[in-house]
Amino acid sequence: MSGTTGGRPGRTPARPSTARLARARAGLEVRQFVRERDAVAFVFAYPIVMLVIFGSIFGDQPLPDGTPFSHYFLAGVVATGIMLTSFQSLAVGIAGEREDGTLKRLRGMAVPALAYVLGKVGMVLATSLVQLVLVLAVARVGYGVPLPADATHWARFAWVFALGTVAGTVLGVAFSAVPRSSRSATAVVAPVVIVLQFFSGVFFTLTSLPGWMRAVAEVFPLKWMAQGLRAALLPETAAAGEPRGGWELGTGAAVMAAWCVLGLALCLRSFRWTRRDR
Repeated sequence: MSGTTGGRPGRTPARPSTARLARARAGLEVRQFVRERDAVAFVFAYPIVMLVIFGSIFGDQPLPDGTPFSHYFLAGVVATGIMLTSFQSLAVGIAGEREDGTLKRLRGMAVPALAYVLGKVGMVLATSLVQLVLVLAVARVGYGVPLPADATHWARFAWVFALGTVAGTVLGVAFSAVPRSSRSATAVVAPVVIVLQFFSGVFFTLTSLPGWMRAVAEVFPLKWMAQGLRAALLPETAAAGEPRGGWELGTGAAVMAAWCVLGLALCLRSFRWTRRDR
């Protein structure tokens, strides 16, 4: 009899949970990312190239507190690599998925928006971790940059890395709604990334920037991510070189966590499966 098994009425299969769908999406996202060889090369090579360029220009030139610039700059390289992997790559990539119909097909499969966003978070965490290992290896071998000295500093590094990655990811998903098409996405996203890099002390010390630039940077997570990573990578005496003479880890954690919550809310509120003109 149709719809029965052993004389019992058939049951409709239970719908997978959002968590299960998110895990499946994360695995699929990683596999799709690996297949995009040009994207893989850019994501993994960019921070290493920047480290080599600035390391070659400034070398071990000391900062006023005695910290070699190559040691100071490593945190900025890691932070900007995370921002490119999360915010920029997703804001541009999702605009393309929206235009080529990928998101429309997912909506037709009843994939929840939250599962889609969490899948992106998982993918970015995985790829950023690989990127991080490569950058730290080049910095250690090529420039003698010391790694975190103990478990406390490694734990500090881990939570700053995780918060910064999640914040960049959810903001990238949310910002993907801004470009009207995939063709304009890079032109819309790239200036935001470039400006934040300069304002946030990625390429230069924060104390060398005008006060108004530092004030703007303090609103956004990139500055706090870079500063938190310096707190994990540099000796405690280097905190004197920060604008307020300390690492301000509590403030940095609060700002990045707030952006994680706000970014997720923006994702779920403004996320669109199709272009605005469709």
